[in-house]
Amino acid sequence: MILVLLQIGGLGYMVFIVSVAVGLRKRLSLRNRMLFHTSLGHLSEDIIKFVKSVILFTLFFEGIGAIILTLAFLNDFPLSQAIYFGVFHAISGFCTAGFSPFSESFLAYQNNLLINFTLFVICFAGGIGFFVLYDLYNLWKRVKRRLYPRVLSIHSRFVIILSALIIFTGGFLILFSVKEGFKHPFLVALFQTISASTGTCFSTTDISKLPSLALFTLILLMFIGASPGSTGGGIKTSTFGIMLLSLFSLLRGKENVNLFNRDISPKVVNKAFGITLIALLVIILGTLILLAYEKVEFLRIFFEVVSAFGTVGLSTGITPSLSTVSKLVLSLIMLIGRVGPLAIGYSLIKKSEPLNYKYAEGEILVG
Repeated sequence: MILVLLQIGGLGYMVFIVSVAVGLRKRLSLRNRMLFHTSLGHLSEDIIKFVKSVILFTLFFEGIGAIILTLAFLNDFPLSQAIYFGVFHAISGFCTAGFSPFSESFLAYQNNLLINFTLFVICFAGGIGFFVLYDLYNLWKRVKRRLYPRVLSIHSRFVIILSALIIFTGGFLILFSVKEGFKHPFLVALFQTISASTGTCFSTTDISKLPSLALFTLILLMFIGASPGSTGGGIKTSTFGIMLLSLFSLLRGKENVNLFNRDISPKVVNKAFGITLIALLVIILGTLILLAYEKVEFLRIFFEVVSAFGTVGLSTGITPSLSTVSKLVLSLIMLIGRVGPLAIGYSLIKKSEPLNYKYAEGEILVG
């Protein structure tokens, strides 16, 4: 039952609704179509075809991952348990749920290259976004059939570059802070970076024993999160990237935000800043409430709140000792972090009537 809930929760209930509708041969309402677009960040009009691809991608990555993990677990468990653990972690990893039957997550497999790299691929695929996977698949088909053009969409290129930069930067910072005390520090740093940025929650080290630099790096990674249309949380990589591009344009005195010789719509820029501001307000409010109820150092409280918002699940070990109020607050923050895109989609559907007039401009000093 847990695996079914992980699968539905990871893919998103809109995919589940569309899948049921396809099975019953029913047409989707306009509202459900618009919610679907915002929920998964999909840019195509062919929703049904896309959902079928999502299901195939899911079965492919989870299936291959389950087989490899099962073979790896056979060294420590009988066949039935190895299969169960392999399937469970493949689904949990791709859906970035982070649930594990192991009490210490993957601490015992810290130096196992096969398990580490298998989870790298599964978690990264789950966090990169279904639209990027769909785009890569279409590119592969065009190359195979010798068709042109052979280029990825602006969104896919942007997300892939951002994800690589974020993982490289985060991995370097964590590696710098934990370079001693581990047999394979690079492996540990890379694993925790991907786990935090995709919202997977798996860990190969004791988070509570990490130095402050590593903890703060994980906080930043969890806040940025995965990519649009993925099973992960956070404000999303493209949101973070759009804000950086907007900042660079501002510093260069440019009014427009450009990406790959294309102008980014002001609405997209405003939405990026709006999402980030809402996220910061939720995190700040949650942190203040927990600080009022708990006698724990700030960094650990802040870590728990950001982890909850990003629906990551990583913890410094203080969660079991938190008060009931604090646990309820964290639960609410997790809910906000998960359904945030859907709530935004609903607000976009119920647009106000356009005004036929414009107010006079007012001057406000900033900075």
